[in-house]
Amino acid sequence: MDKNTFTGLFLIMIIMGASFFFMKPNEADLKKERIQAHADSIKRGQIKSPAITTAKYVDTSKVKAAAVNKPVDSALLKTPFGATTIGTEKFVTLENKDISVKLSTQGGKVYAVELKEFKTFDKKPLVLFDGPKNHFGLTFTAGNNSINTDKLYFTPTAGDLHVAEKDSGSVTMRLSYSATQYIDYIYSLKGTGYKVGLTVKSTGLDQVIANNSTININWASVARKQEKDLEQERRYSTISYNNTDNDNDYLSETKDDQKEISDKKIQWVSFKAHFFSSGLIAKQGFNKSSLAVSTDVTDTTIVKQMSANLVLAKNADGSFPMEFYFGPNRFQTLKEQGYGLEKQIDLGWGPLKYINRFAVLPVFNFLNQFNWNYGLIILALTIILKLVLSPLTYKSYLSMAKMRVLKPEMDEIKGKIGEDNPTLLQQEYLKLYKKAGVNPLGGCLPLLIQMPIVIAFFRFFPSLFELRGQGFLWMHDLSTYDSIVNFPNIPFIGNHLSLMCVLMTISTLIYTYFNNQISGATGQMKYIGYITPVIFLGALNSYPAGLNYYYFLANMMTFLQQYIIRLMVDDKKIHAQIQENKNKPVDPKKKTGGFQARMEEMMRQKQQATIAPPKKK
Repeated sequence: MDKNTFTGLFLIMIIMGASFFFMKPNEADLKKERIQAHADSIKRGQIKSPAITTAKYVDTSKVKAAAVNKPVDSALLKTPFGATTIGTEKFVTLENKDISVKLSTQGGKVYAVELKEFKTFDKKPLVLFDGPKNHFGLTFTAGNNSINTDKLYFTPTAGDLHVAEKDSGSVTMRLSYSATQYIDYIYSLKGTGYKVGLTVKSTGLDQVIANNSTININWASVARKQEKDLEQERRYSTISYNNTDNDNDYLSETKDDQKEISDKKIQWVSFKAHFFSSGLIAKQGFNKSSLAVSTDVTDTTIVKQMSANLVLAKNADGSFPMEFYFGPNRFQTLKEQGYGLEKQIDLGWGPLKYINRFAVLPVFNFLNQFNWNYGLIILALTIILKLVLSPLTYKSYLSMAKMRVLKPEMDEIKGKIGEDNPTLLQQEYLKLYKKAGVNPLGGCLPLLIQMPIVIAFFRFFPSLFELRGQGFLWMHDLSTYDSIVNFPNIPFIGNHLSLMCVLMTISTLIYTYFNNQISGATGQMKYIGYITPVIFLGALNSYPAGLNYYYFLANMMTFLQQYIIRLMVDDKKIHAQIQENKNKPVDPKKKTGGFQARMEEMMRQKQQATIAPPKKK
């Protein structure tokens, strides 16, 4: 890269950075724009305005008195299930060692779920559901009426309700049409675990429910804010689903989205937040599904709103067996549930997913067995990775050392030819590389091979549930940023400064300095590497401290590796070997490598085009 090319690139980067800084709209404008975009999406029908936004909490202590004063609509009572439109909301609790499930007689649905083992970031009880903001109802046609059971009143028939020290417990919520005709929601809970069994069964309603009526589940809920950083929670929250062929997919994480799935049965649907999820599993699959996710940017207590309309596939006996999963997005825990639930954890795309799934995760799980602090586990993971990649690091260093030794001869060639003929200059460089037996890309290729692994960690640590709430040194929670100072929002940086991100940036700048010493970079080229760490400071400032901690350790390990390799590599011996290679006769039968051959041919054609006289017209 000559001086003019470098100057042009540098000016372009400055212009882009300045444009981002001075032309970026303020937070108020961004918020207003997001609200308007959300409203426009609802108006165009791209997303459905979820029912959860209009749900109202009913004070059950006043329901009875209100029912007495309110006249009964006799016409309503004569409709199918009309008698169940009047009632008093009561609660029944199923609980075990891990979760407490509160069921409501209004809709017969799960009203709230508390995970006993976990707390929110501010040490409050972690409740996945938020009472009246959850909806779960069957929809079907009875006679000429459309029925939605979400607001109808069920009667509980309780078995063992509190099962903390028992193997199982169950409760039946019954929606009565008559004494012999009814719909049952049969809930069951084992003594441990995060699964809640749900079997929907109708009795004697074949003549009541229209023959051509499909039975749907309308399920809607909100993901409540559980973590420190709302933006990060929204970044990793969406609806994930798996079909009966075990193929996984998900809705957009960055914008309002909806999807219709009718070509394949869906095995499960999960309302996935960053570290916890609420999933519904159908053993026979759902025949058809309609999913939607949206974000209300005006509400800072809610991450996202999610809804699913699912067409049930019933068994031969008329029952619909299902299971809820209310629990952490911990890979091993999800895997133990079956049905491929672990696929909802985003480990990256393409090869990154396989690196994390089959290389990084097994090593992490192995280290986790020793019950070390997670800061030490990340340290051990970094050391193992660096040891595995050390042959590539050595090869890269050796190639850069060869280029450094050749630099005086390259400068000599440059002095003879000058900078006015870059094509001829590159030709002479290639001849020198060929005689000396040096591959100019030898230092880059090993680094390129390592890049997918480095990028894979960028997806691994933010999705790693085990880091949640785990402290190390001054970092109170490795799953989020470790702010040392907070301030009003600043473009590019945000509203805080993460200490570990700052340390990572400083170590990268130091690494760049020493790397320039090794490679022998001079002039403007030795400064270009300092731009990337500054960009990383802004990009990673809000990312988990565990991720920045890993990058910091990786830099430290690289310093150590290069120091040891430098003791092993003797520039004088490399120079002597290069001179010996140059003195060897070139074998005309030996084929030049594909890339180098193409480079030589390209340079030859350029040179001919330069010296060829123009054709006469």
